[in-house]
Amino acid sequence: MSTPDPRPADDAPGSALPAEHAALVDRIAADSLTTRRDYLRIVATVSGGLAVGSTAVAAGVLPRHGDGAATPVRIADRITRGQAVAFAYPGEDDHAVAVRLADGTLVGWSTICTHLACGVVRRPDHGPDGDLYCPCHEGEFDIRTGEVTAGPPPRALPRVLLVEDARGAVWAVGTARSGESDRAGLCRGLRERDPDLADRIDCGSGS
Repeated sequence: MSTPDPRPADDAPGSALPAEHAALVDRIAADSLTTRRDYLRIVATVSGGLAVGSTAVAAGVLPRHGDGAATPVRIADRITRGQAVAFAYPGEDDHAVAVRLADGTLVGWSTICTHLACGVVRRPDHGPDGDLYCPCHEGEFDIRTGEVTAGPPPRALPRVLLVEDARGAVWAVGTARSGESDRAGLCRGLRERDPDLADRIDCGSGS
């Protein structure tokens, strides 16, 4: 896995980046021609992914990693086909990976196994795009869908929702839990971070 190139402190993942964040939000929400469907289509280009880092060990025994309001974070200047980028989102303990598949699809997943919270790694030599593998108990996940394909993990990997801006930079903008749709994850995060924006795109109280 490769890591993002170093960049100035005011442009580093995790920094507020108010101007770029404002531009992203404005592009999505402030344009009078942008509908809820348009917004969600932008998020879908994202295809999301990676990693809200969710946990596991038994329902309710440990908190879900990545829950709570999350600020958009730029994770890479660009991700090319076949490239994988490791990052943390939304917190420093929420480990995730973004991968550009051979067909250009961009996906992001938590790299915290849903079995016993061991670290998940990408195996690029397994299949056309590789797979995601937990070496602790031989868990395997489909890199395209996050679904369990072998081993004891009880749930799919949580997704990290990704978007690309006009310059090709990749941003993590939200998370979706195991089994939660991209839309539901995005709306859950928006209701916690920016209720007004959530209302403007008609997330509702239970989306």
